[in-house]
Amino acid sequence: MGKVFVKATEIQEKNARFIDTRFNLQDQQWGQQSYNESHIEGAVYWHLERDLSDMSKSEGRHPMPSKKQLQNLVEEAGLTPNEPVYVYDQGGAPFAPRAWWMLKYAGFSKVFVVNGGFEALRAAGFKLTDAISSFNRSSVTLKWDESIYANRQDVKSIVEKKEQATLLDARSAVRYRGENEPIDVKAGHIPTAKNFDWEQLKEGTHIAANEKLLQKVGKDEEVVVYCGSGVTASPLYAVLADEGYENIRLYIGSFSDWITEYDIETGENE
Repeated sequence: MGKVFVKATEIQEKNARFIDTRFNLQDQQWGQQSYNESHIEGAVYWHLERDLSDMSKSEGRHPMPSKKQLQNLVEEAGLTPNEPVYVYDQGGAPFAPRAWWMLKYAGFSKVFVVNGGFEALRAAGFKLTDAISSFNRSSVTLKWDESIYANRQDVKSIVEKKEQATLLDARSAVRYRGENEPIDVKAGHIPTAKNFDWEQLKEGTHIAANEKLLQKVGKDEEVVVYCGSGVTASPLYAVLADEGYENIRLYIGSFSDWITEYDIETGENE
């Protein structure tokens, strides 16, 4: 899949497009307000719940948008699959990786996450503006990459050992083990899953792999990452892809989708 994360200082293309995905799960308006106040010149804003989820669905807390919805999002932004696209959030957050993953799913070949987010771009000298950017609508034929997407039935096949793959839970250890569950109605994890808290990837506003993660799953393994609602699993997916892992899928519905149909387990799997 190639390089995922880039430094702001590495961006050289004159025709680069920017997507601002700043968001706060505790304050859903913060990201849009921050964008309205100041953003990278030419950036369009994508909201986690309005654009990168279909909140009318019941497949987890941040359900996957339809292909039609994603195509419309891409075309409204005037994007085409072969131009360079740089996605940023506030840095050290899961929102840019989620948008990056959705563009990879849509067949974009030159899409990257800006490590360090908005502040890194500002520090690198990119122009800021409060002017809302608009582009001529594009018309594109998207080549969907189904190999990076997992649904509930795919995960069920793994749990039942009909398919060989490692499930990797990106939530905190206490939620994974079922000792504390502040959001979902059941506590625990999908049976057979291992745990790696995505927060361990954070270094301030940057995200990077570490030895603990690389020891948890090998490059020769099929890996399916999930979390509570598919959001915080995105940076875990992105880091593995950046490290050269090729057989990885994201279960967007994640734990909040799984528990609507199937049993869970508690404790630890190593």
